[in-house]
Amino acid sequence: MMDWLRDNMWAAWLTIAAVLGLAELASLDFTLLMLAAGALTAAGVAAIFPGLLWLQIVVGLITAAAMLAAIRPMIVRKIHHGQELKTGSAHVIGKSGLVVKEIHPDGGGSIRLGGELWTARPYDEVSTIAPGTRVEVMSIDGATAVVYPVSDPLHHQLGNTEPPKPNDPPQT
Repeated sequence: MMDWLRDNMWAAWLTIAAVLGLAELASLDFTLLMLAAGALTAAGVAAIFPGLLWLQIVVGLITAAAMLAAIRPMIVRKIHHGQELKTGSAHVIGKSGLVVKEIHPDGGGSIRLGGELWTARPYDEVSTIAPGTRVEVMSIDGATAVVYPVSDPLHHQLGNTEPPKPNDPPQT
């Protein structure tokens, strides 16, 4: 058994690397993955220098330490400081849309927002927002976008005196 292990030390290092890699799947801390990289490097050294166990251990430890010191912090930083994922209706807050049906405080208005039709009401609850006005979503209240105008109505900018006709009926 000892003769086989001495002649096939690379297989032992590969087994250690595989076990550490599988254990990493349970921890997701990237520490065991860096140790597995060290064991994998030691397997490479064992394949080239099968009789030098001390060299295999030293190269494996140096690799694991370098990975822990240099690579792991970069991976952890990238994962923990990525872009925040917005789910549900929170993804539309801050987006701008176009009024397609007049928005008044007692409801009934609608906006086109990213290709979707949303019911809307004004943020200040006293304003009326005309069709063609560009608005921004302040918040979402149930299924209703709470909006405020961000520019003059588009039909005024184009020199048109009639407000545009909405193509789609508002959603309820």
